[in-house]
Amino acid sequence: MTRGVISAPQPEAVEAGALALKRGGNAVDAAITCALVQGVVDPLMCSIAGVGTLQVYLPDKGVHECLNFTGKAPAAARPDMWEDLIEGETTDGFGFRLRGRVNEMGYQSVAVPGSLKAYFEAGTRYGIMEWSDIVQPAIDHAEQGWTIRPHVYKYIAMQEGGFGRVDNLTKIRAFESSRALLLADDGTPQGPGTKIVNRNYAQTLRTIAADGADAFYSGPIAEEIAAEMARHGGLITLEDLKAVAPARTEPLWGTYRGQKLSTNPPPGAGMVLLEMLNILEHFDLRSMGHNAPDYIRVIAEAIKYGIIDKAAHMGDPAFVDIPIERLIGKDHAAPLAAKIEAGEKAHVERMPLSKESKDTTQVSVLDEHGNAITMTHTLGMPSGVVSENLGFMYNGSMGIFDPRPGRAGSIAPLKGYTSSMTPTIVFKDDTPHIVIGAPGATHITLGIMQVLLNILEFGMPISDAIAAPRFSVTSNAIDVSNRIPRYLTDKIASHGYEIRRSSESYGFAGVHGVMNTDGVLSGAADPGRDGMALVV
Repeated sequence: MTRGVISAPQPEAVEAGALALKRGGNAVDAAITCALVQGVVDPLMCSIAGVGTLQVYLPDKGVHECLNFTGKAPAAARPDMWEDLIEGETTDGFGFRLRGRVNEMGYQSVAVPGSLKAYFEAGTRYGIMEWSDIVQPAIDHAEQGWTIRPHVYKYIAMQEGGFGRVDNLTKIRAFESSRALLLADDGTPQGPGTKIVNRNYAQTLRTIAADGADAFYSGPIAEEIAAEMARHGGLITLEDLKAVAPARTEPLWGTYRGQKLSTNPPPGAGMVLLEMLNILEHFDLRSMGHNAPDYIRVIAEAIKYGIIDKAAHMGDPAFVDIPIERLIGKDHAAPLAAKIEAGEKAHVERMPLSKESKDTTQVSVLDEHGNAITMTHTLGMPSGVVSENLGFMYNGSMGIFDPRPGRAGSIAPLKGYTSSMTPTIVFKDDTPHIVIGAPGATHITLGIMQVLLNILEFGMPISDAIAAPRFSVTSNAIDVSNRIPRYLTDKIASHGYEIRRSSESYGFAGVHGVMNTDGVLSGAADPGRDGMALVV
């Protein structure tokens, strides 16, 4: 009997989630079990001190909602606190470079974390397993040790200084607790296959297993976090932690060629996905051919219009009035499609600089009862700080805010940052057909969109749809996977487009998804990451 299917970038976490399904848990139990293990075995990607967003669909309980737990700025944050430190904007819009890098690393870079509160609320409200059983696999991995995988090593060792962003190795070397956990005695990264034991994190998780999320947000762990922040000039206080409450909202709905899909509302980027798909409905993409020159050009221009509207309008809806219905309306898309058809090129404004952080992860689950959950959770970009006594790495999500006052994404006390996370469900006959999401910062939405097109336009199975080469647009240039032939991109370049070829065969978000095709469950993990999918 098939219990369900789960996909994520970490094999250990997928196995833990699959075992939850095998033991009688539902999709939510599996996803939260997986997420907690992810925080142990992928410490630069996520932790209980991270942020994120999820979409859950439980038809038997009449539940279909999104839970937003993107980090909020501490109450002590101010719109102009970094205004005089600005050196430039990343070329893809994922943050700014400041003098002293205070927004990228260290204690001031930490936004108020929402991940654990969301895990606990989802697990205890919609799961059927005991909370302590959900947490136990993460405790076991922290206590008994986990093995560094190639992708974890890559993100520890990657040198990104040439792009203007502080690389993760520099961040880790700046903090004693981080060095002790992740580096060898000579300061070099622990290599693939190295076993990492994290007893501090195991003890933190034991407390959480026994006392729930309150231990982290108002109990002894919260007090330790607040004291550590105070010692090192961080902005987060005990009062900030006590105030954490993930926002429960209805999903946004749209259609693509008559097929319904639900996605997350702002400050997540589901609105942008729906706008881009509405534009693309005006084109016969299938007849163009997959990744053919005109196909790439049309999609690139649709992405650019999504980027422009996101920059102009999207922010924390508690602080910014966002014209959501207009932007996801079919009428808004029609004139933009006409401009693309006429050969016009949209222009994306960027201050000069670098590229993104991809320190995010994903879990997608479908179970035998038709329950579905897709969750993207992250450190935003890692702060580099492993808590001195608690064992987890803090998020660095303050770096995603716009340090320029008066903009939709500007800093404000208790304001949430704008996210590219886009956990999405496509329905077929009112049943979840595709459950999908991705890490990858500003590449997330466009990566998910391309995989959906691969399935809905070209009929690819999910494994082929995720493995197919992708391209990205985060400015006026088109970035392409090295598996897209030059004889195709040369034709695009001949129309005046700048083509930037990646050295990597896989890239532009790490899409992970699962499918229900007439009752047959399947799943796939992005081959550019270390993960897998399991049907159990």
